[in-house]
Amino acid sequence: MPTSFKGRDIISIAEFSKADILEVLKKAAALKKRPSPKLLEGFMMASCFFEPSTRTRLSFETAMQKLGGRVVGFADPNVTSAKKGETLYDSMKIISQYVDVIALRHPLDGAARRAAEASAKPVINGGDGANQHPTQTLIDLFTIQETQKKLENLSIALVGDLKYGRAVHSLGQALTHFNSRLYCVAPSALRLPDYILDELKASKIKFSMHEKIEEVINKVDIVYMTRIQEERFADHAEFEKVKDVYRLTAAMLKEVKPNLRVLHPLPRVNEIANDVDNTPYAYYFPQAENGLYIREAVLAMVLGKL
Repeated sequence: MPTSFKGRDIISIAEFSKADILEVLKKAAALKKRPSPKLLEGFMMASCFFEPSTRTRLSFETAMQKLGGRVVGFADPNVTSAKKGETLYDSMKIISQYVDVIALRHPLDGAARRAAEASAKPVINGGDGANQHPTQTLIDLFTIQETQKKLENLSIALVGDLKYGRAVHSLGQALTHFNSRLYCVAPSALRLPDYILDELKASKIKFSMHEKIEEVINKVDIVYMTRIQEERFADHAEFEKVKDVYRLTAAMLKEVKPNLRVLHPLPRVNEIANDVDNTPYAYYFPQAENGLYIREAVLAMVLGKL
């Protein structure tokens, strides 16, 4: 049985059981099929984005409003008291007194858990540094299930920045519940962190390391592309070495499995060519739309309405 979500902080996908994940996906599918425009009437969400965002911020805010709730917040920390030196702890302590739930993005690893320690209301992690992005993973799983009609026993290629990519870290952890076969495609400098590899080994998940997409693309059901994240590199010279290492083109998809779908947490830079958009394999734009339904479900669940 899934655990109760009412009042729960959503910080890390590692805190989700398989039953928890499936329950969120079930609720999101119901909301996608049947909108519920009055479900969160009378509730207020704080949208606190200390780092740039398009999809995550707007989908959280749209989700809250489409369910009848209201939103306050900011998209630029320079307009807040953080500019004056106020700590994240103090900010969250105060903001939680004004609202019913907080959606937070922050550039520092561990910021979401620190915010949850301060807040009397549920905190939903919209990405903290290179650490975790749990709602993105729920979107990814929802989309994989939607395109493949299952989650179990799939072959999945994770491509690009596997070291700093918080979406990949969360997804790798979640896939341990579903007996996935993982192909990790990255330059040696951007391989998955050891702690994720250790979790895969402990869960007896088969995985292998590769440096070229071509080695795996015809074997997999999902190609999960990621951008090389310049903002995560302390040394710009290191970024320059790897920034254009992967580029998926339509020509590379000629002999793939017919059920293959290409996903990407977005934004893309140049790692997916525009000609891929017109193939039947591209699914990253519907994936982004699914963010709305997952975040509707998570908000309603932590507020005790689903």
